[in-house]
Amino acid sequence: MSEPPPPGPIRVLLVEDHDMVAEAIGLALQRDPGVLVVASVRSVAAAAEAVARHRPDVVVLDRRLPDGDGVAAIPALRGSGARVLVLTGEATAAVAARVVDAGGAGLVLKSARLDELADAVRRVARGEAVFDGSLLTGVLDRLTGRTPVAGASLTARERETLSLLADGVSTDEIGQRLGVARNTVRNHVQRVLDKLGARSKLEAVSIARREGLVD
Repeated sequence: MSEPPPPGPIRVLLVEDHDMVAEAIGLALQRDPGVLVVASVRSVAAAAEAVARHRPDVVVLDRRLPDGDGVAAIPALRGSGARVLVLTGEATAAVAARVVDAGGAGLVLKSARLDELADAVRRVARGEAVFDGSLLTGVLDRLTGRTPVAGASLTARERETLSLLADGVSTDEIGQRLGVARNTVRNHVQRVLDKLGARSKLEAVSIARREGLVD
C-alpha cells in the first residue's frame, strides 16, 4: 500500500556526475510543481554530505560515480529516511536485485523519458517500489535464492579490486591505489576469480558486468 506523499513539494537530491545529464534531469524535475530539487552533486562523498544537510525525501542516484558504486552507497544515503531511486545505463535482474537488497526503492534506465523519471520520483516518494515489470521475476528469484547471485560473498576489498580490473588497471597500479603489496593484489584477484568461477581476469570482468557488479 502506498504511503501519503510528504507534505509540501517532494524534496529531491540529484546525484549525477555528467553535467548535461544532471542539468536535463534537474530541469525536468523542476517543471513539476510538486517536486523541489534541493541540491545536485557529483559524487558519493558529496551525496552523503548533502543528505545530512538537506534531508531530501528522494535521492536520484547514478549507479556509477567517480568515487564509488552508487548501489553500495544506498544504505548510508537512506540513513536520514530518504528513499533512493537508482539511475543506470543498463538494467538487468542482477542489478535490480542489488538495488533491492541494498534498500533502494527503484531502478530507472537513463534512456527513460524525463516524464517517466519524474513519475518514478513521485511514486517512490509515496512509498512505492519502481522497477520495470520485465525485471521483477528475476529480482524475486535472486532474492529468494532460486537463482544464486554471483559475487555475493565478495568482500569490500575484493569488490574494489574487481572494479579496478574492470577499469583496465594493472596489478601494480591496483596495489598503489589500494596501498597494498603486489602479492596481496594477486591474492585478492585470485579470490575474485574463485568466487566468480572465472578462469581469467577477462572472464571475471565479463561475469561481473553481466551480474551488475560493475558497469
